[in-house]
Amino acid sequence: MRRPEKPIAGWRSVSTPDVLFWKGRYYLYYQAFLEMPGLRGDYCPVSASVADSPDGPWTPANRIIVDNGPEGTWDQNNIHDPYPIYYKGKIYLYFKSEMGGRPKAPMQGLAISDHPLGPFEKYPLNPVINSGHETGLFPFKEGIAALVGRHGHEHNTIQYAPDGVNFEIASITDVLPIAPGPYAPDAFTESGVGRGISWGLSHFRSLGGRGKSHSMLTRFDCDLSLDVEDPAFKETDTFFSPDVYYQFSLNEKQKAAIQKRMKQAE
Repeated sequence: MRRPEKPIAGWRSVSTPDVLFWKGRYYLYYQAFLEMPGLRGDYCPVSASVADSPDGPWTPANRIIVDNGPEGTWDQNNIHDPYPIYYKGKIYLYFKSEMGGRPKAPMQGLAISDHPLGPFEKYPLNPVINSGHETGLFPFKEGIAALVGRHGHEHNTIQYAPDGVNFEIASITDVLPIAPGPYAPDAFTESGVGRGISWGLSHFRSLGGRGKSHSMLTRFDCDLSLDVEDPAFKETDTFFSPDVYYQFSLNEKQKAAIQKRMKQAE
C-alpha cells in the first residue's frame, strides 16, 4: 500500500495495522500520521484501505475514519493501535490513546459503526479499559476478552466484558506476550459464543542495538480457550532467575539520589 499524497491522512506515514474480514472483503485499519513529530502529540487519527484479497490491491479510503478527540479530552493527542472486531452485528473498533506524561498511562477506547468505513461513534463512557500499551482483544463466550499488557495501573491482566464495553479484571498474569496478535477466528464471524484463543503472534521491537535495530515475530501459546484444558498454563507460582530481576537495574540518577539519602542518614 502506497503512502498517500499530502494532505491526505497518512501522508507522513502509516503504522500499526490490523485487519477486519467483513462480507467477503478485507479492511485494513492503521494510524494515519498527519504532522511531523512534536507538534500535537504525534497527531494521527485512524484511516483504512479495502481489498478483495489479503494480497491486495488495496484501495485507500483517503479520509479519516476515527478522528482524535477535541481539546481537553483523553484522546486529543493520538489514536493508536486500531483493533476491529465484528460483534453484535456492528464493527467494534478498539483503540489506544493517552494524555501524555510520565509514567505512561495508555487507555483503551471504543468506536462503533454499522459499516467498516463508518461513520463511527465513540462510546460515551470511553475509555473502556484504563491500562495497556498493546492490547489484544478477542470474543469469548458472549463477550470480549482483553490481554492488557504494559503500562497503567491494571497492566499484566486479562480482562473481560460480557457486553464488550464494561471490562473488569478476570486474571492477573506473570508473563503476557508483547504486542499480542491472538489467532481468533470468532473475531469476524459473530458466532455468539466466542471459543477463545490458544495461540497467536507476539511482536518484539528494537532488537539488535544501535545501528542494527530490527523487529521479530514469535509465536505465543496459552489456554484461554473453551476447547483446550491445560492446567500448566494457569500455574501462578512462576519463579524467575536473579538475572531477570537484575536486568532492571537502577539508572544513574536513581543511584545518585539513593547515595545522597544514605549520606544524609549517616
